[in-house]
Amino acid sequence: MIDKLQYISQNTSGGTHLDAIKEVLDAGGKWIQLRIKDQPEADILDFALKANALCVDYGARLIVNDHPHIAVQAGAYGVHLGLQDMSIREARAIAGDRMIIGGTANTFEHIVQRVADGADYIGLGPYRFTNTKQNLSPVLGLKGYESILKEVAQAGIRIPIVAIGGIEQADVSLLMKTGIYGVAVSGALTNHTDLAGQISCIKEELQILHPINL
Repeated sequence: MIDKLQYISQNTSGGTHLDAIKEVLDAGGKWIQLRIKDQPEADILDFALKANALCVDYGARLIVNDHPHIAVQAGAYGVHLGLQDMSIREARAIAGDRMIIGGTANTFEHIVQRVADGADYIGLGPYRFTNTKQNLSPVLGLKGYESILKEVAQAGIRIPIVAIGGIEQADVSLLMKTGIYGVAVSGALTNHTDLAGQISCIKEELQILHPINL
């Protein structure tokens, strides 16, 4: 089961990824993607082990960004791969059939390739500019999602597609009307003054039905 609300970790103001993850878990988050860049793999593994222990305690699921070996060692639920990371097929050989593997896409052609390679879900974006990601792909905007999701429906592709990239709570209802499955957010939750209320509002917006019955 792919959660419709996914949190992508970042440092809190004055804290760590683990602090941010715990705050989201405390507020009701259930799908956590640990996304740590430019640190040694040993440090990322340490974060992943601790993040997975937290997720287990809260009945949540951990996805590790970029590193299938670390996802396996940490006992994570899955791994998410960017367009510049190793292929889905290579990751599957490492992670096995039971681990969830998600892949980033920026175009309809990327989606077709991700499906062909055996991805379990797709993170489509970015919706708008975000400073949490270097080498940002072209921004899609609402029109981009409408166009790509139309092509997805016409092609009969049935896979959970999650909107990513600079998404705020106010964007969710509009995005859901494009046929998107769910949203992945980062700054919309990190350091929010009413985190439980914010998660509740986003979850309400996510209840809007979309045309893909997965």
